[in-house]
Amino acid sequence: MSKKIGILGSGVVAKALGKGFVQHGYEVKLGTRDATRLAGWQAEAGTKAQVGSVAEAAAFGDAIVLAVKGTAAEKVLEQAGAANLEGKTVMDATNPIAEAPPVNGVLQFFTSLDGSLMERLQKAYPAAHFVKVFSSVGSHLMVNPDFGGVKPSMFICGNDEEAKQEVAGVLDQFGWEAEDMGAAEAARAIEPLCILWCIPGFRSNQWAHAFKLLKL
Repeated sequence: MSKKIGILGSGVVAKALGKGFVQHGYEVKLGTRDATRLAGWQAEAGTKAQVGSVAEAAAFGDAIVLAVKGTAAEKVLEQAGAANLEGKTVMDATNPIAEAPPVNGVLQFFTSLDGSLMERLQKAYPAAHFVKVFSSVGSHLMVNPDFGGVKPSMFICGNDEEAKQEVAGVLDQFGWEAEDMGAAEAARAIEPLCILWCIPGFRSNQWAHAFKLLKL
């Protein structure tokens, strides 16, 4: 994986992953519409952290992280520019969460099980290499989570094998075990894991958990 990462977004996920990449030796540029919102994050993250526009962050990164609300994903990629995404691994941490409250702790999605948000994005930007990742856990656990020495599982998918290998390498650095679920269609199963992960939080304020795939 390249040592230059462009992160599209300025929320808690973008900031957590940005700091994590810096801690692991990467140069990072966060892309946002309002750089003043990230002045504190930049000072805390250190000299390898930069802030710029969405297009600047996309151009900066040899690999990209998409870390925005699912409802904003398509617009943010338009701001990034297709030319700045071409040929690059795009780590897609988004989920298609609808602008509606949970029902009995169950989030509502604006997609169905017959199509995922990542498939939409991959179709819109066929020259980019989307990999679904970091979408099934909270931001506070994305980098080096501590589960008593047990590596949790991170389910990934995408159409480009080399891009998935790059992402698997990042996950290993970040304390995760990558589980490759195949091509982009598998995002139809991975994205709803966000719903399952959030239910204990909404029901009993339990947010310190992750998934683990057990194998015989």
